[in-house]
Amino acid sequence: MASLDKTSVRSQVEKVRKDFEQLRSDGKVSPEVQAIMSSMLMIVELILAIFLERTTKKNSANSSIPPSQTDKDNSSLTDPGSKGKGKKADGETVKNRRTIETLTIVPVDYCDKCGADLRQVGCTHERRTKIDIIFEKVVEHVEVEIKQCPSCERVIKGKFPVDMPGPLQYGLGVQAFIINLLACQMVALKRAQALVYSIIDVVIAEATMLQFILRLHAALENWEVRATEKLLLEAVMHVDKTSLRVDKTNYWIHVHSAGGITLKKLHRKRGIKAMEENDIIPRYMGKLIHDCWASYFSYSNCGHGLCGSHLLRELTFVVETNRYRWARRMKRLLQATYKRVSDCEKKCLDDREYARLLKCYRKILELGTLEMPAIPDKPAGKRGRIAKSDAHNLLERLQKHEASVLLFARDPLVPFTNNRGERDLRMSKVKQKVSGCFRSEIYAHAYCRITSYLQTMAYKGVNPMIAIQMALAGELGGE
Repeated sequence: MASLDKTSVRSQVEKVRKDFEQLRSDGKVSPEVQAIMSSMLMIVELILAIFLERTTKKNSANSSIPPSQTDKDNSSLTDPGSKGKGKKADGETVKNRRTIETLTIVPVDYCDKCGADLRQVGCTHERRTKIDIIFEKVVEHVEVEIKQCPSCERVIKGKFPVDMPGPLQYGLGVQAFIINLLACQMVALKRAQALVYSIIDVVIAEATMLQFILRLHAALENWEVRATEKLLLEAVMHVDKTSLRVDKTNYWIHVHSAGGITLKKLHRKRGIKAMEENDIIPRYMGKLIHDCWASYFSYSNCGHGLCGSHLLRELTFVVETNRYRWARRMKRLLQATYKRVSDCEKKCLDDREYARLLKCYRKILELGTLEMPAIPDKPAGKRGRIAKSDAHNLLERLQKHEASVLLFARDPLVPFTNNRGERDLRMSKVKQKVSGCFRSEIYAHAYCRITSYLQTMAYKGVNPMIAIQMALAGELGGE
Protein backbone atom coordinates (compact mmCIF):
# COMPACT_ATOMS: atom_id res chain seq x y z
CA MET A 1 0.00 0.00 0.00
CA ALA A 2 1.43 3.38 -1.07
CA SER A 3 2.26 5.77 1.74
CA LEU A 4 0.22 8.99 2.03
CA ASP A 5 1.46 12.46 2.77
CA LYS A 6 -0.78 13.65 5.59
CA THR A 7 -0.08 17.30 4.91
CA SER A 8 -0.95 17.14 1.21
CA VAL A 9 -4.14 15.16 1.84
CA ARG A 10 -5.29 17.64 4.46
CA SER A 11 -4.52 20.61 2.21
CA GLN A 12 -6.43 19.11 -0.70
CA VAL A 13 -9.47 18.49 1.47
CA GLU A 14 -9.34 22.07 2.78
CA LYS A 15 -9.10 23.40 -0.78
CA VAL A 16 -12.17 21.38 -1.81
CA ARG A 17 -14.06 22.66 1.22
CA LYS A 18 -13.24 26.32 0.43
CA ASP A 19 -14.24 25.94 -3.21
CA PHE A 20 -17.52 24.37 -2.18
CA GLU A 21 -18.22 27.17 0.31
CA GLN A 22 -17.52 29.76 -2.39
CA LEU A 23 -19.90 28.11 -4.87
CA ARG A 24 -22.58 27.86 -2.21
CA SER A 25 -22.23 31.55 -1.29
CA ASP A 26 -22.59 32.46 -4.98
CA GLY A 27 -25.85 30.51 -5.17
CA LYS A 28 -24.51 28.08 -7.77
CA VAL A 29 -25.20 24.93 -5.70
CA SER A 30 -28.67 23.46 -5.21
CA PRO A 31 -29.88 22.51 -1.69
CA GLU A 32 -29.74 18.82 -2.60
CA VAL A 33 -26.08 19.06 -3.67
CA GLN A 34 -25.26 21.07 -0.55
CA ALA A 35 -26.65 18.29 1.67
CA ILE A 36 -24.76 15.59 -0.21
CA MET A 37 -21.45 17.50 -0.16
CA SER A 38 -21.75 18.33 3.53
CA SER A 39 -22.24 14.62 4.29
CA MET A 40 -19.30 13.66 2.07
CA LEU A 41 -16.99 16.23 3.71
CA MET A 42 -18.02 14.98 7.15
CA ILE A 43 -17.17 11.38 6.14
CA VAL A 44 -13.79 12.51 4.78
CA GLU A 45 -13.01 14.32 8.05
CA LEU A 46 -13.85 11.14 9.96
CA ILE A 47 -11.55 9.06 7.75
CA LEU A 48 -8.74 11.57 8.25
CA ALA A 49 -9.22 11.51 12.01
CA ILE A 50 -9.12 7.72 12.14
CA PHE A 51 -6.31 6.85 9.75
CA LEU A 52 -4.18 9.95 9.29
CA GLU A 53 -4.40 12.02 12.46
CA ARG A 54 -3.82 9.32 15.12
CA THR A 55 -0.67 10.17 17.09
CA THR A 56 -1.11 8.35 20.46
CA LYS A 57 0.52 4.91 20.53
CA LYS A 58 -1.38 1.94 21.86
CA ASN A 59 -0.02 0.29 24.98
CA SER A 60 -1.21 -1.82 27.88
CA ALA A 61 -2.63 1.23 29.64
CA ASN A 62 -4.97 2.34 26.86
CA SER A 63 -5.72 -0.85 24.89
CA SER A 64 -5.90 -4.61 25.18
CA ILE A 65 -2.30 -5.05 24.01
CA PRO A 66 -0.30 -6.89 26.71
CA PRO A 67 2.71 -5.13 28.28
CA SER A 68 5.16 -7.52 26.58
CA GLN A 69 4.19 -6.10 23.17
CA THR A 70 4.49 -2.40 24.07
CA ASP A 71 7.43 -0.10 24.51
CA LYS A 72 9.32 -0.53 27.76
CA ASP A 73 9.47 3.21 28.37
CA ASN A 74 5.95 4.10 29.44
CA SER A 75 7.01 6.25 32.33
CA SER A 76 4.83 9.15 31.13
CA LEU A 77 1.74 7.02 31.72
CA THR A 78 2.55 6.18 35.32
CA ASP A 79 2.68 8.29 38.41
CA PRO A 80 6.37 8.53 39.39
CA GLY A 81 5.46 9.56 42.90
CA SER A 82 3.27 6.56 43.67
CA LYS A 83 4.70 3.67 45.63
CA GLY A 84 3.01 0.36 46.24
CA LYS A 85 2.74 -1.06 49.72
CA GLY A 86 3.31 -4.65 48.65
CA LYS A 87 6.63 -6.48 48.75
CA LYS A 88 8.37 -6.58 45.40
CA ALA A 89 9.61 -9.88 43.98
CA ASP A 90 13.35 -10.25 43.49
CA GLY A 91 13.21 -13.25 41.14
CA GLU A 92 12.20 -13.42 37.51
CA THR A 93 8.54 -13.20 36.62
CA VAL A 94 6.94 -16.13 34.87
CA LYS A 95 6.29 -15.82 31.16
CA ASN A 96 2.63 -16.77 31.29
CA ARG A 97 1.58 -13.94 33.58
CA ARG A 98 -0.29 -11.10 31.90
CA THR A 99 -1.35 -7.77 33.33
CA ILE A 100 -3.99 -5.70 31.54
CA GLU A 101 -3.92 -2.15 32.82
CA THR A 102 -6.26 0.65 31.70
CA LEU A 103 -6.39 4.34 32.48
CA THR A 104 -9.62 6.33 32.24
CA ILE A 105 -9.67 10.12 32.51
CA VAL A 106 -12.88 11.60 33.94
CA PRO A 107 -13.07 15.21 32.60
CA VAL A 108 -14.42 18.23 34.44
CA ASP A 109 -15.98 20.57 31.84
CA TYR A 110 -18.23 22.82 33.89
CA CYS A 111 -18.39 24.13 37.44
CA ASP A 112 -21.18 22.37 39.31
CA LYS A 113 -21.83 25.54 41.35
CA CYS A 114 -21.89 28.43 38.91
CA GLY A 115 -21.82 26.61 35.54
CA ALA A 116 -18.57 28.24 34.33
CA ASP A 117 -16.75 26.59 31.40
CA LEU A 118 -13.65 24.78 32.75
CA ARG A 119 -12.47 23.02 29.58
CA GLN A 120 -9.53 25.40 29.09
CA VAL A 121 -8.55 25.50 32.76
CA GLY A 122 -5.45 23.62 33.89
CA CYS A 123 -5.93 20.66 36.20
CA THR A 124 -4.30 18.20 38.57
CA HIS A 125 -5.27 14.55 38.98
CA GLU A 126 -6.40 12.30 41.80
CA ARG A 127 -6.15 8.57 41.10
CA ARG A 128 -8.11 5.62 42.44
CA THR A 129 -7.20 2.05 41.51
CA LYS A 130 -9.13 -1.19 41.38
CA ILE A 131 -7.30 -4.52 41.07
CA ASP A 132 -9.21 -7.64 40.09
CA ILE A 133 -8.52 -11.18 38.90
CA ILE A 134 -10.22 -12.76 35.90
CA PHE A 135 -9.60 -16.50 35.58
CA GLU A 136 -8.64 -17.39 32.05
CA LYS A 137 -8.32 -20.92 30.72
CA VAL A 138 -5.74 -21.24 27.95
CA VAL A 139 -5.92 -24.31 25.70
CA GLU A 140 -3.13 -24.78 23.17
CA HIS A 141 -3.38 -27.40 20.42
CA VAL A 142 -0.36 -28.45 18.38
CA GLU A 143 -0.73 -30.63 15.31
CA VAL A 144 2.25 -32.01 13.42
CA GLU A 145 2.19 -33.05 9.80
CA ILE A 146 2.72 -36.68 8.80
CA LYS A 147 3.98 -37.30 5.29
CA GLN A 148 5.25 -40.25 3.29
CA CYS A 149 8.35 -39.69 1.25
CA PRO A 150 7.63 -40.50 -2.44
CA SER A 151 11.24 -41.55 -2.97
CA CYS A 152 11.89 -44.00 -0.12
CA GLU A 153 8.31 -44.37 1.11
CA ARG A 154 9.38 -43.55 4.67
CA VAL A 155 6.76 -41.95 6.91
CA ILE A 156 8.01 -38.64 8.33
CA LYS A 157 6.28 -36.93 11.25
CA GLY A 158 6.90 -33.44 12.57
CA LYS A 159 8.30 -32.91 16.05
CA PHE A 160 6.14 -31.76 18.94
CA PRO A 161 7.43 -29.13 21.38
CA VAL A 162 9.62 -30.44 24.19
CA ASP A 163 7.06 -29.51 26.84
CA MET A 164 4.34 -31.59 25.12
CA PRO A 165 5.54 -35.21 25.41
CA GLY A 166 2.09 -36.81 25.52
CA PRO A 167 -1.43 -36.47 24.13
CA LEU A 168 -2.49 -34.28 27.08
CA GLN A 169 -0.45 -32.27 29.58
CA TYR A 170 -1.00 -29.41 31.97
CA GLY A 171 1.01 -26.21 31.81
CA LEU A 172 3.28 -24.78 34.48
CA GLY A 173 0.57 -22.40 35.63
CA VAL A 174 -1.84 -25.23 36.47
CA GLN A 175 0.89 -27.27 38.14
CA ALA A 176 2.11 -24.31 40.21
CA PHE A 177 -1.44 -23.45 41.28
CA ILE A 178 -2.13 -27.02 42.44
CA ILE A 179 1.22 -27.34 44.25
CA ASN A 180 0.59 -24.01 45.94
CA LEU A 181 -2.81 -25.25 47.12
CA LEU A 182 -1.46 -28.52 48.48
CA ALA A 183 1.87 -27.41 49.96
CA CYS A 184 1.41 -23.75 50.91
CA GLN A 185 -2.31 -23.40 51.50
CA MET A 186 -2.60 -26.90 52.99
CA VAL A 187 -5.76 -27.72 51.02
CA ALA A 188 -6.82 -31.37 51.00
CA LEU A 189 -6.61 -33.27 47.71
CA LYS A 190 -10.34 -33.50 47.10
CA ARG A 191 -10.92 -29.86 47.88
CA ALA A 192 -8.06 -28.83 45.59
CA GLN A 193 -9.50 -31.03 42.85
CA ALA A 194 -12.91 -29.41 43.23
CA LEU A 195 -11.46 -25.90 43.19
CA VAL A 196 -9.44 -26.53 40.02
CA TYR A 197 -12.52 -28.03 38.35
CA SER A 198 -14.56 -24.92 39.17
CA ILE A 199 -11.92 -22.76 37.47
CA ILE A 200 -10.94 -24.69 34.31
CA ASP A 201 -13.85 -27.15 34.01
CA VAL A 202 -11.44 -30.11 33.96
CA VAL A 203 -11.25 -32.88 36.56
CA ILE A 204 -7.58 -33.57 37.32
CA ALA A 205 -7.05 -36.93 38.99
CA GLU A 206 -5.62 -36.94 42.50
CA ALA A 207 -2.78 -39.18 41.30
CA THR A 208 -1.89 -36.57 38.67
CA MET A 209 -1.80 -33.82 41.28
CA LEU A 210 0.49 -35.94 43.44
CA GLN A 211 2.74 -36.41 40.41
CA PHE A 212 3.10 -32.64 40.24
CA ILE A 213 4.36 -32.74 43.84
CA LEU A 214 6.89 -35.46 43.05
CA ARG A 215 8.05 -33.64 39.93
CA LEU A 216 8.84 -30.50 41.92
CA HIS A 217 10.45 -32.63 44.63
CA ALA A 218 12.85 -34.06 42.03
CA ALA A 219 13.46 -30.67 40.43
CA LEU A 220 14.60 -29.23 43.77
CA GLU A 221 17.19 -31.92 44.54
CA ASN A 222 20.14 -29.85 43.31
CA TRP A 223 18.74 -26.74 44.98
CA GLU A 224 18.72 -28.57 48.32
CA VAL A 225 22.39 -29.51 47.93
CA ARG A 226 23.38 -25.92 47.16
CA ALA A 227 21.24 -24.59 50.01
CA THR A 228 22.95 -26.97 52.43
CA GLU A 229 26.39 -25.75 51.43
CA LYS A 230 25.34 -22.10 51.81
CA LEU A 231 23.79 -22.89 55.17
CA LEU A 232 27.09 -24.26 56.48
CA LEU A 233 28.77 -20.92 55.76
CA GLU A 234 26.40 -18.89 57.93
CA ALA A 235 27.72 -17.56 61.24
CA VAL A 236 24.53 -18.39 63.19
CA MET A 237 22.05 -21.19 62.52
CA HIS A 238 18.71 -21.88 64.18
CA VAL A 239 17.69 -25.51 64.68
CA ASP A 240 14.54 -27.11 65.99
CA LYS A 241 12.34 -30.16 65.47
CA THR A 242 8.69 -31.13 65.61
CA SER A 243 6.72 -34.32 65.22
CA LEU A 244 4.81 -35.29 62.07
CA ARG A 245 2.51 -38.26 61.53
CA VAL A 246 3.35 -40.36 58.48
CA ASP A 247 1.26 -43.46 57.81
CA LYS A 248 0.15 -43.51 61.47
CA THR A 249 3.80 -43.44 62.60
CA ASN A 250 5.57 -40.63 64.39
CA TYR A 251 8.33 -38.92 62.39
CA TRP A 252 10.32 -35.76 63.08
CA ILE A 253 10.92 -32.69 60.97
CA HIS A 254 14.35 -31.16 61.69
CA VAL A 255 14.66 -27.54 60.60
CA HIS A 256 17.88 -25.63 59.94
CA SER A 257 17.49 -21.88 59.35
CA ALA A 258 20.08 -19.19 58.77
CA GLY A 259 20.11 -15.93 56.84
CA GLY A 260 17.62 -16.27 53.99
CA ILE A 261 17.73 -20.08 53.89
CA THR A 262 15.38 -22.59 55.46
CA LEU A 263 16.02 -26.32 55.18
CA LYS A 264 13.78 -29.02 56.63
CA LYS A 265 14.63 -32.71 56.82
CA LEU A 266 12.33 -35.61 57.69
CA HIS A 267 13.61 -38.48 59.82
CA ARG A 268 12.19 -41.33 61.83
CA LYS A 269 14.37 -40.41 64.83
CA ARG A 270 14.64 -37.26 66.91
CA GLY A 271 18.18 -37.37 68.28
CA ILE A 272 21.77 -37.96 67.25
CA LYS A 273 21.04 -40.61 64.61
CA ALA A 274 18.84 -38.18 62.70
CA MET A 275 21.42 -35.40 62.96
CA GLU A 276 24.18 -37.68 61.72
CA GLU A 277 22.19 -38.83 58.70
CA ASN A 278 21.03 -35.30 57.88
CA ASP A 279 24.74 -34.37 57.93
CA ILE A 280 24.33 -30.66 58.58
CA ILE A 281 25.03 -30.07 62.28
CA PRO A 282 28.09 -32.41 62.34
CA ARG A 283 29.73 -30.22 59.67
CA TYR A 284 28.65 -26.85 61.02
CA MET A 285 31.30 -24.61 62.57
CA GLY A 286 29.26 -21.55 63.61
CA LYS A 287 26.89 -20.81 66.48
CA LEU A 288 23.92 -23.14 66.92
CA ILE A 289 20.76 -21.65 68.47
CA HIS A 290 18.40 -24.24 69.97
CA ASP A 291 16.09 -25.15 72.86
CA CYS A 292 18.70 -27.03 74.96
CA TRP A 293 17.86 -30.46 73.54
CA ALA A 294 20.67 -32.68 74.85
CA SER A 295 21.52 -34.17 71.44
CA TYR A 296 22.62 -30.77 70.15
CA PHE A 297 25.27 -30.50 72.87
CA SER A 298 26.83 -33.72 71.57
CA TYR A 299 28.57 -31.64 68.88
CA SER A 300 31.54 -29.62 70.08
CA ASN A 301 32.47 -28.46 66.57
CA CYS A 302 30.07 -25.52 66.92
CA GLY A 303 29.09 -23.01 69.57
CA HIS A 304 25.75 -23.20 71.36
CA GLY A 305 23.23 -20.52 72.25
CA LEU A 306 19.99 -21.22 74.12
CA CYS A 307 16.61 -19.76 73.29
CA GLY A 308 15.74 -17.02 75.78
CA SER A 309 12.02 -17.37 75.12
CA HIS A 310 12.07 -20.98 76.30
CA LEU A 311 13.93 -19.99 79.45
CA LEU A 312 11.58 -17.12 80.23
CA ARG A 313 8.55 -19.35 79.84
CA GLU A 314 10.04 -21.97 82.13
CA LEU A 315 11.00 -19.33 84.71
CA THR A 316 7.46 -17.96 84.58
CA PHE A 317 6.11 -21.43 85.28
CA VAL A 318 8.42 -21.87 88.26
CA VAL A 319 7.45 -18.45 89.66
CA GLU A 320 3.74 -19.12 89.29
CA THR A 321 4.00 -22.67 90.67
CA ASN A 322 6.58 -22.44 93.46
CA ARG A 323 6.98 -18.70 94.08
CA TYR A 324 10.76 -19.06 94.14
CA ARG A 325 12.52 -15.72 94.43
CA TRP A 326 15.56 -16.88 92.46
CA ALA A 327 13.38 -17.64 89.43
CA ARG A 328 11.78 -14.18 89.57
CA ARG A 329 15.20 -12.54 89.82
CA MET A 330 16.63 -14.60 86.98
CA LYS A 331 13.70 -13.70 84.77
CA ARG A 332 14.18 -9.99 85.48
CA LEU A 333 17.91 -10.29 84.84
CA LEU A 334 17.46 -11.94 81.43
CA GLN A 335 14.79 -9.44 80.39
CA ALA A 336 16.88 -6.45 81.48
CA THR A 337 19.98 -7.82 79.74
CA TYR A 338 18.04 -8.42 76.54
CA LYS A 339 16.75 -4.83 76.60
CA ARG A 340 20.24 -3.50 77.31
CA VAL A 341 21.73 -5.48 74.40
CA SER A 342 18.93 -4.43 72.05
CA ASP A 343 19.30 -0.76 72.88
CA CYS A 344 23.08 -0.53 72.64
CA GLU A 345 24.69 0.20 69.30
CA LYS A 346 27.12 -2.74 69.36
CA LYS A 347 24.34 -5.26 70.15
CA CYS A 348 26.53 -6.82 72.83
CA LEU A 349 28.03 -6.02 76.23
CA ASP A 350 31.63 -4.98 76.76
CA ASP A 351 33.93 -7.02 79.00
CA ARG A 352 33.18 -4.97 82.13
CA GLU A 353 29.40 -5.16 81.67
CA TYR A 354 29.56 -8.88 80.91
CA ALA A 355 31.65 -9.56 84.03
CA ARG A 356 29.06 -7.73 86.10
CA LEU A 357 26.26 -9.72 84.44
CA LEU A 358 28.05 -13.02 85.04
CA LYS A 359 28.58 -12.19 88.71
CA CYS A 360 24.90 -11.34 89.19
CA TYR A 361 23.87 -14.47 87.24
CA ARG A 362 25.93 -16.77 89.44
CA LYS A 363 24.78 -15.03 92.62
CA ILE A 364 21.14 -15.69 91.71
CA LEU A 365 21.90 -19.37 91.09
CA GLU A 366 23.68 -19.65 94.45
CA LEU A 367 20.62 -18.19 96.17
CA GLY A 368 18.49 -20.61 94.23
CA THR A 369 20.51 -23.57 95.50
CA LEU A 370 19.94 -22.40 99.08
CA GLU A 371 16.26 -21.65 98.50
CA MET A 372 15.42 -24.95 96.81
CA PRO A 373 14.87 -28.10 98.91
CA ALA A 374 17.78 -30.52 98.82
CA ILE A 375 17.58 -33.50 96.48
CA PRO A 376 17.59 -36.77 98.48
CA ASP A 377 20.25 -39.37 97.82
CA LYS A 378 19.43 -42.31 95.61
CA PRO A 379 18.20 -45.26 97.69
CA ALA A 380 20.45 -48.31 97.68
CA GLY A 381 19.58 -50.82 95.00
CA LYS A 382 17.59 -48.37 92.90
CA ARG A 383 18.45 -47.96 89.24
CA GLY A 384 18.10 -44.92 87.00
CA ARG A 385 18.03 -41.24 87.78
CA ILE A 386 16.25 -39.63 90.69
CA ALA A 387 13.09 -37.80 89.73
CA LYS A 388 13.47 -34.04 90.08
CA SER A 389 11.04 -31.15 89.90
CA ASP A 390 10.92 -28.76 86.96
CA ALA A 391 12.50 -26.10 89.13
CA HIS A 392 15.46 -28.33 90.01
CA ASN A 393 15.99 -29.29 86.37
CA LEU A 394 15.87 -25.67 85.23
CA LEU A 395 18.29 -24.56 87.95
CA GLU A 396 20.79 -27.27 87.01
CA ARG A 397 20.48 -26.36 83.33
CA LEU A 398 21.17 -22.69 84.01
CA GLN A 399 24.24 -23.65 86.06
CA LYS A 400 25.61 -26.09 83.52
CA HIS A 401 25.07 -23.99 80.37
CA GLU A 402 25.64 -20.45 81.62
CA ALA A 403 27.87 -19.59 78.64
CA SER A 404 25.17 -20.72 76.20
CA VAL A 405 22.42 -18.89 78.09
CA LEU A 406 24.36 -15.60 78.00
CA LEU A 407 25.88 -15.99 74.54
CA PHE A 408 23.49 -13.36 73.12
CA ALA A 409 25.15 -10.77 75.40
CA ARG A 410 28.66 -11.59 74.12
CA ASP A 411 28.13 -12.15 70.38
CA PRO A 412 26.25 -9.43 68.43
CA LEU A 413 25.22 -11.97 65.77
CA VAL A 414 23.48 -14.27 68.25
CA PRO A 415 19.79 -13.47 68.86
CA PHE A 416 18.05 -13.80 72.20
CA THR A 417 15.45 -16.29 70.94
CA ASN A 418 15.11 -19.20 68.55
CA ASN A 419 11.95 -17.76 67.06
CA ARG A 420 13.27 -18.10 63.52
CA GLY A 421 13.46 -21.89 63.74
CA GLU A 422 10.10 -22.17 65.50
CA ARG A 423 8.46 -19.90 62.95
CA ASP A 424 9.74 -22.00 60.05
CA LEU A 425 8.27 -25.13 61.66
CA ARG A 426 4.92 -23.68 62.69
CA MET A 427 3.09 -24.30 59.43
CA SER A 428 3.99 -28.00 59.55
CA LYS A 429 1.75 -28.36 62.58
CA VAL A 430 -0.99 -26.43 60.84
CA LYS A 431 -0.65 -28.73 57.84
CA GLN A 432 -1.09 -31.81 60.01
CA LYS A 433 -4.06 -30.30 61.80
CA VAL A 434 -5.84 -29.21 58.62
CA SER A 435 -5.08 -32.05 56.21
CA GLY A 436 -4.13 -34.91 58.52
CA CYS A 437 -1.10 -37.15 58.31
CA PHE A 438 0.77 -38.25 55.18
CA ARG A 439 -0.05 -41.69 53.79
CA SER A 440 3.39 -42.23 52.26
CA GLU A 441 6.88 -41.24 53.41
CA ILE A 442 7.91 -39.97 49.98
CA TYR A 443 5.24 -37.27 50.05
CA ALA A 444 6.30 -36.21 53.53
CA HIS A 445 9.87 -35.83 52.26
CA ALA A 446 8.54 -33.89 49.27
CA TYR A 447 6.55 -31.61 51.57
CA CYS A 448 9.66 -30.80 53.62
CA ARG A 449 11.80 -30.03 50.57
CA ILE A 450 9.14 -28.00 48.75
CA THR A 451 8.20 -25.90 51.78
CA SER A 452 11.90 -25.36 52.51
CA TYR A 453 12.35 -23.95 49.02
CA LEU A 454 9.21 -21.81 49.16
CA GLN A 455 10.09 -20.38 52.58
CA THR A 456 13.58 -19.57 51.33
CA MET A 457 12.18 -17.80 48.28
CA ALA A 458 9.61 -16.00 50.45
CA TYR A 459 12.46 -14.49 52.50
CA LYS A 460 13.72 -13.07 49.20
CA GLY A 461 10.31 -11.63 48.36
CA VAL A 462 9.49 -14.06 45.54
CA ASN A 463 5.86 -15.03 45.04
CA PRO A 464 5.29 -18.80 45.58
CA MET A 465 3.56 -19.21 42.21
CA ILE A 466 6.56 -17.66 40.47
CA ALA A 467 9.02 -19.69 42.56
CA ILE A 468 7.28 -22.98 41.72
CA GLN A 469 7.21 -22.26 38.00
CA MET A 470 10.87 -21.26 38.03
CA ALA A 471 11.78 -24.60 39.63
CA LEU A 472 9.60 -26.67 37.28
CA ALA A 473 11.03 -24.88 34.26
CA GLY A 474 14.62 -25.45 35.45
CA GLU A 475 15.32 -21.71 35.75
CA LEU A 476 16.88 -21.69 39.23
CA GLY A 477 20.39 -21.49 37.88
CA GLY A 478 22.83 -20.77 40.70
CA GLU A 479 20.06 -19.95 43.17
